[in-house]
Amino acid sequence: MDAPEQQARRAIDDLLTAAGWAVQDVATADIRAARGVAIREFPLKAGHGFADYLLYVDGKAAGVIEAKKEGFALTGVETQSSKYTQGLPDGLPRWRSPLPFAFQSTGVETRFTNGLDPEPRSRPVFAFHRPDMLADWLKLLPAGSTLHTGMGTPIHAVGQPAETFLQRLRHMPPLQDDRLWPAQREAVQRLEQSLRDNRPRALIQMATGSGKTFTAISFLYRLIKHAGARRVLFLVDRGNLADQTLKEFQQYQSPDNNFKFTEEYIVQRLQGNTLDTTARVCIATIQRVYAMLKGRELPEDLEEASLDQVGGLFKQPDPIDYNPAIPIETFDLIVTDECHRSIYNLWAQVLEYFDAYLIGLTATPSKQTFGFFHQNLVMEYNHEMAVADGVNVNYDVYRIRTAITEQGGKVEAGYSVQIQERDTRRKRWEQLDDDFAYDPAQLDRAVVAPDQIRTVIRTFRDRLFTDIFPGRTWVPKTLIFAKDDAHAENIVEIVREEFGKGNDFAQKITYRSTGAKPKDLINAFRTSPLPRIAVTVDMIATGTDIKSVEVVMFMRAVKSRAFFEQMKGRGVRVIKPDDLQSVTPDARAKDHFVIVDAVGVCEQDKTDSRPMETKPTVSFEKLLQAVAFGNTEDDVLTSLAGRMARLEHRIQPADDARVREATGGYGLRELAHGIIAALDPDAHPSPDAHRQAIETAVRPLQDPKVRELLADLKRRDDLVIDTVSADEVLEAGFSPDALDRARGMVQSFEQFIAEHKDDITALQVLYSLPYRQRLSFAAVKELAERIQAPPYLWNESQLWNAYAALEKSKVKGASGRRILTDLVSLVRFAIHQDNELIPFPERVGANFRAWLASQEGNSKQFTAEQRRWLEMIRDHIAANLGIEPDDFEYAPFAQHGGLGKVHQLFGDMLPELLASLNDALAA
Repeated sequence: MDAPEQQARRAIDDLLTAAGWAVQDVATADIRAARGVAIREFPLKAGHGFADYLLYVDGKAAGVIEAKKEGFALTGVETQSSKYTQGLPDGLPRWRSPLPFAFQSTGVETRFTNGLDPEPRSRPVFAFHRPDMLADWLKLLPAGSTLHTGMGTPIHAVGQPAETFLQRLRHMPPLQDDRLWPAQREAVQRLEQSLRDNRPRALIQMATGSGKTFTAISFLYRLIKHAGARRVLFLVDRGNLADQTLKEFQQYQSPDNNFKFTEEYIVQRLQGNTLDTTARVCIATIQRVYAMLKGRELPEDLEEASLDQVGGLFKQPDPIDYNPAIPIETFDLIVTDECHRSIYNLWAQVLEYFDAYLIGLTATPSKQTFGFFHQNLVMEYNHEMAVADGVNVNYDVYRIRTAITEQGGKVEAGYSVQIQERDTRRKRWEQLDDDFAYDPAQLDRAVVAPDQIRTVIRTFRDRLFTDIFPGRTWVPKTLIFAKDDAHAENIVEIVREEFGKGNDFAQKITYRSTGAKPKDLINAFRTSPLPRIAVTVDMIATGTDIKSVEVVMFMRAVKSRAFFEQMKGRGVRVIKPDDLQSVTPDARAKDHFVIVDAVGVCEQDKTDSRPMETKPTVSFEKLLQAVAFGNTEDDVLTSLAGRMARLEHRIQPADDARVREATGGYGLRELAHGIIAALDPDAHPSPDAHRQAIETAVRPLQDPKVRELLADLKRRDDLVIDTVSADEVLEAGFSPDALDRARGMVQSFEQFIAEHKDDITALQVLYSLPYRQRLSFAAVKELAERIQAPPYLWNESQLWNAYAALEKSKVKGASGRRILTDLVSLVRFAIHQDNELIPFPERVGANFRAWLASQEGNSKQFTAEQRRWLEMIRDHIAANLGIEPDDFEYAPFAQHGGLGKVHQLFGDMLPELLASLNDALAA
């Protein structure tokens, strides 16, 4: 058996050869045999010993490799290899002295030091760089010339030799882009400082909806244009998020010129296994890049499904080997979006394969996320900060509790229940011989209680325009999270029925949506008035940008804190009023969203861990996906074989024939038996034979058609439909947290009034009784602008609803729409001048009736036409706090004859009449 040192040399030889180096012995060396030549055991000048490998690039010495046996700690070996870079015998051709490149390697672990960098520091690399990469770094250029990277824009040389990426980072111009919010600007600047400090990994935590992708595109544009980044990999979790990211690149306009990003640089949305070598940005799912590195085609089902759980199933992931077609230097930077889901086991290999700076983007980092990014949190911008800055909107929780949701149900013997086949949805009736009881955990998994779903939806419908969004007539864009596809189907059907609407009103958007493509349904939900309600499982749970969503409804539990925060995040995004009104016409502005919690999800404890602590909680489909990605661990395969064995007892002979046809003759029993037999190490003569047996046993499951068939068969478990039990509402109202927020808002508003009663005109007037001067619309508008500015971000609707939540009996008109002059009523109620909070138009109306009665009591009679004009004047004062003669030239007066008509009707008494109305109505 070879000594450890010899084994290491053989592994290093293989790595060098794979990376395009010609490996030679000293006696037979030919430094011109290839662009890159690695010569073993090269003798150095006296006192420097032998270089384990001397590297020649284009016929000149460029670097050394110090080889150590496997397991040797390489940190600290840099001193020895640095000594070798200075020991080249005189007279030999070299790029410079000392030699610029030094590697240390055991064949398993490799480190690299680039001597061309400022303050050179060794770093771990997956394998050796190709000679072409070292040659690019080594190019000597006359001053003022340019280095063409072959990747688009030329990089201007600053000196000799050509600067490395790290050097160019230190000469970037200052950030000048007025489109960036302060938090985005800070994130870009801090990231660039981290890169200048040569920190290999950086984490940006920014609240959902605060513009992470725009921030990322902004710093990537600068790093490509000003620091000469050759190529960037932008990793996303799912195919529809890749499409969304490409669209943002296409819409991004350079702050330096009028070009869009994609007009200036090539951006590839990677959908096959061919990398565009001219692209400066490559957008891909992490599973796509994993498959490419493994040399596999990626089935469509694995491209589109969110695979955050699959990576967690790998205790010892199927390892990635060096792929000569995709060298480690392919990317200078890797941005991984929603990185809390992409750094686990299987997927971490993709990130660590490339010799690139890693930049993570997430709203919800876990402890593991922080650890992976070396605790280098360059930006922390949470939801609370984003709300304070007006970048996110806050939320209230509306809790709906029902008896069956909380306690389960029971159907007594003698009654009949429906039994539904999952695959065909065919139903049959069965009479119960015994009582049938079920607990809440079985709901919508094994048992469907239609009245439970109906009671929740009906309560939501009935409270929507009175409690949740008072005064609205359009159902706000609502996203409902269901337990699974079948549950989503049931919810959609009941939503349409209870709201009395058609198919377009509510749509299911899952990976099993039929007819329209899911991405087309998402786009319609985002930009069109219909559908109003979308029901999903997890397809829109993360990343998908739908700014118009104002209600996020949970009809499923969520155990993962990070996943829950992402799901909540679908509602936090701000939207311009005009854009919101284009899909929800009666919405004034999006100042908050509402979580409708029908399962207590906001009250449950959650963890940072993945939602799969034990294999029994992992779905059959996730186990199949894990095997498709090469997972052959005992507990995964044992769990999968057990599921298939149980399934075999429940399928029909026709289904067994379908399985055998798809697998080439294997039934579920044979598949399960073959896996269990292959897992037995004692049944095989060697570890290689054991491994080969396992690969053979799971090979049928590599076929996506087989996986889809098995998943369909698994979904065929019969559902019991309880049509007997009637549900009832136990509670429906805003949660204590929402009340606490309302109380905090009221206290802050009243404190604001007290602090500014002497310096805001409207407050000065309202504090003086009787009023020393007439309150003007301009003064109220100034007050509105002050409270709408940071840090308050209040408007009259929010304040009215806060008072309504705390003092419902004293607040009138909570279901109506607010107008600006309602601020007058709010201030009067806040400073206790009024005992009731009454909409300002109602107060004006009451004052008008009293004024009219007093006029008629003094024998003043008005004609029907005069009364109509007086009512128009009343409404104008309600909205504007007063009326002037010039106002009659505008709507609605102009349509009825304007100033001339009002003079005709009231004659010389008009000035006195207007003065009287202004004083009496706005009092």
